[in-house]
Amino acid sequence: MRIYTRGGDHGKTGLIGGIRRFKDDARVEAYGAVDEAGAFLGLAISQLEQDGHMDIASLLTEVQQTLWDVGADLAAVKTDKYIFRTPEDAAAVLEPWIDKYKEEAEAVKKFVLRGGSLGASYLHVACTVVRRAERRVVRLMQLEEIHMPALSFLNRLSDLLFLLARAVNARGGRKDIEYSHSTEVFRG
Repeated sequence: MRIYTRGGDHGKTGLIGGIRRFKDDARVEAYGAVDEAGAFLGLAISQLEQDGHMDIASLLTEVQQTLWDVGADLAAVKTDKYIFRTPEDAAAVLEPWIDKYKEEAEAVKKFVLRGGSLGASYLHVACTVVRRAERRVVRLMQLEEIHMPALSFLNRLSDLLFLLARAVNARGGRKDIEYSHSTEVFRG
């Protein structure tokens, strides 16, 4: 496998299907942000495994698989030949996990400061990177057609990562620190 092709030496990269775009194109920014989110998940997984949170690490490894599908779908301009990979129900698949891990931490009514244990902190960072990826996809959506389940998945994934960070902190006996100027923003 050749790592370098020299194809990007002039600032362009190839999309799935062979179309070339500048590397700062909205589509390239979108799938690049998803790739970055996957890398941060990998960092979180490494720490979670070290800390013994194998259930969460295993779940996030599956999430990484779907993130690759999301990235592929964003790297492809819709054609009759390309078949989208992100399942229509990708976001819905995360919802039972959100419900499960929400129960591990005390109910929260206000914004919380991101942090806590190292594993939870990595999850908080991954959450914010996923939210940035979501913003990049929204920008792309305003310019070109996208596969909407990819966007929905990112939206739900940021919720899951926030709750997983809180669950990891709760498992370690670390309480959330509420943002002191926050009003009540979360309901039951």
